[in-house]
Amino acid sequence: MTVRIGAEEEFHVVDVQSGRLVPCAGPLLERLGGSRFTRELQQSVVEHNSQVHDTLDALHADLSEARRRLDSAAAPLGLAPVAAGTVPLAGVTSRDVTPEPRYRHMADDYRRVADEQLICSAQIHVDVPDRDTAVRAMCPLSPWLPPLLALSASSPFWLGADTGYASWRTMLWQRWPTAGPAGCYGSAAEYDAAVDDLIGSGVITDTGMLYQDVRPSAHQRTLELRICDACPRAETVVLVAGLFRALVRDVRDRLERGERPRCDGHHEWLRAAAWRAARSGLEGELVDPRTRRPAPAPVVLRGMLHRLRPALEASGDYGTVHTLLEEVLLTGSAAHRLRRAARDEDLRAGIAMLAAETRGGPPAPGARAPRHRRPVTPPGTARAHPGVHTPAAPGTAG
Repeated sequence: MTVRIGAEEEFHVVDVQSGRLVPCAGPLLERLGGSRFTRELQQSVVEHNSQVHDTLDALHADLSEARRRLDSAAAPLGLAPVAAGTVPLAGVTSRDVTPEPRYRHMADDYRRVADEQLICSAQIHVDVPDRDTAVRAMCPLSPWLPPLLALSASSPFWLGADTGYASWRTMLWQRWPTAGPAGCYGSAAEYDAAVDDLIGSGVITDTGMLYQDVRPSAHQRTLELRICDACPRAETVVLVAGLFRALVRDVRDRLERGERPRCDGHHEWLRAAAWRAARSGLEGELVDPRTRRPAPAPVVLRGMLHRLRPALEASGDYGTVHTLLEEVLLTGSAAHRLRRAARDEDLRAGIAMLAAETRGGPPAPGARAPRHRRPVTPPGTARAHPGVHTPAAPGTAG
């Protein structure tokens, strides 16, 4: 059975000359003419919603074309889109919230948290048979989400300073009242009752403000991954999408066989694991979901790949995911590449590198992860990189 996938990507809008974040989403969207591009809370962010796809190749082609369109629309305005958790040069103000009633209400209610929502994420949707399956899958999926965050980590700088984190976006995001691990629910009815209680409390106003690391979509029959930074390279989004699809397929198959998720009710370590991934990215240790003990990021991710191989092969994704994973472990996280560019030149050079990668350029020349990696030997059965094949026919929004 084909398990379809889609992605939502958020992009910062920066001034090409200064590299600074600017509230120019409106003029950019006018040039794009709608068509899957939308506004966000801040006027410095544009979001793209992909179509639904059967293959990683088709998803990659969709994301790449959207990035080319966005860059082409931005260039005549002296702007550039940047896919990253944060951009290094930005200023916090309460004046740049998108002038729509819902966003204005959020700005008034959450104040500084909303003002500092100068962050972007990549969100992945994966088909599920029904809402009950989506809800029951969240608990067994959750331990494997921090490694996906580490793969996406792209936000080491905030307001011109190095934070010491690979994903400072995560630290900003976790201040929202519903952000973090999803929890454990036995049915959609149980989950929906908890959501109704949250809305009834007045702390949030609607289901769109459920910001857990993973959640069932309110409008589609999908499970949505929300833990990741926006990724400069579309290939990283494809890698995360392939792994998340395999996680969902693996858990769904286990549930269909009648296996009950093993949950001890103690989810505190999940937040700690996400913190560790945000702090270290790929260049340090992660919390291994199997042992709950620290282990080097490549060990955790290669173990994840091995565990998910049957599910990856069932979707035809193993060769692509294996190759992309080894490449990202070799070149390092986007956070590492950005720090390297800033160290070798300056922050504006780092932002230019992010913009180039966003429009489809290769990783920075000479970029290598700081720790020793074993040589990459792509498997003989590995398929070509995503994007080589003709895209699938258009579907509905992801």
